[in-house]
Amino acid sequence: CPSDVQENVLQRVLQLPVVSSTCETLQRTYTSTKEAHPLMASVCEVYERGVQGAGALAMWGMEPVVRKLEPQFAVANNLACRGLDHLEEKIPALQYPVDK
Repeated sequence: CPSDVQENVLQRVLQLPVVSSTCETLQRTYTSTKEAHPLMASVCEVYERGVQGAGALAMWGMEPVVRKLEPQFAVANNLACRGLDHLEEKIPALQYPVDK
């Protein structure tokens, strides 16, 4: 990862064409399923609200821990970015969408 900009390894992984195209396909399938099945849509909406609430609560509870461990996270992120650089170099298929 470049030293002038702190990259997040998760963001980099999500930006890989193979990952982003898979996520887009899953999102389209999820949305079309919700649209086609009203009962499924109501179940999904309840689930989505629950996940959002749980996520907000988890972030609020974890904030002090995250602040204390920030230096360790930075080191782990840096190592993971270097590993991802190596994978991208060795596996060119990561740069192509799933359909290719």
